[in-house]
Parts: sequence; C-alpha cells; structure tokens
Amino acid sequence: MFLSNEEMKTHLYSENVDAISGGDETIMTAAIDTALQEAKGYLEAYDKDAIFSAEGANRNSLLLTFIKDIAAWHFLVLGNAGTEFKLRQDRYNMAVSWFKSLRKGDVSADLPVQDPDTSGLIIFGSNPQKGQHF
Repeated sequence: MFLSNEEMKTHLYSENVDAISGGDETIMTAAIDTALQEAKGYLEAYDKDAIFSAEGANRNSLLLTFIKDIAAWHFLVLGNAGTEFKLRQDRYNMAVSWFKSLRKGDVSADLPVQDPDTSGLIIFGSNPQKGQHF
C-alpha cells in the first residue's frame, strides 16, 4: 500500500479526522484511493506500477506529500470540523498545479519513467516559429 490512513496524521489532526469521519476509517481510505487515482492520471509518462508499489522510504517524498494534500482535500470536503479549510484548499491547488507541470515537462521528478515502447504515449512538438525580417 502506497499510503495508509495512519500516515495522514502529518496532514490532519487525528481529532479532526475522528470528528469528520465519525470513527469510520473507510472514509479516509476512500479519500486516499481517490487521491491516488487522481495522481495516476497525471503520471502517464511514468511507470505507475513501480511508483505506487514502493513502500516506506522507497517512495518519492515530494510525490507522497502532494498525494497526502490531495487526499486531505477530498477528505475535508465531507465537513469542516476545526481544520484550516483555506490552507487545505491552497495545498490541494498547489499539488494539482505541480502534477500538471510535471505532465507538461516544466518540472522533473525523481520517478521511474515508463518504457516508451510499452506506454503507447506519443510526445510531439515543434521549434518556435521564426519570423522573416527584410
């Protein structure tokens, strides 16, 4: 498992988690699963099996932090029991922005890249247009 419910304690206070979930751990599990699926959607060019099968210290810490931010957002939309809602929203937006930049190639990550022969991904582009000056 890439991310457990217990590891969300770095992003959410346990008393707030209990107040929102009513002690039902499946709510946090659903938020984590949703965050993982959302993150996988941005990592098309990467080896998702290798990334998300990693455990413990073998996980990419930046990726883990952003997935926690996304999971916290999905969890908090259920209710706002004493948590800083604006901070969570800002962190969620930052995580999504990072994933979009990663997908476009504006930032890089220390993640295994998928073999282009098996990915089915085609990357294309062109040089900037040049103007004629007389």
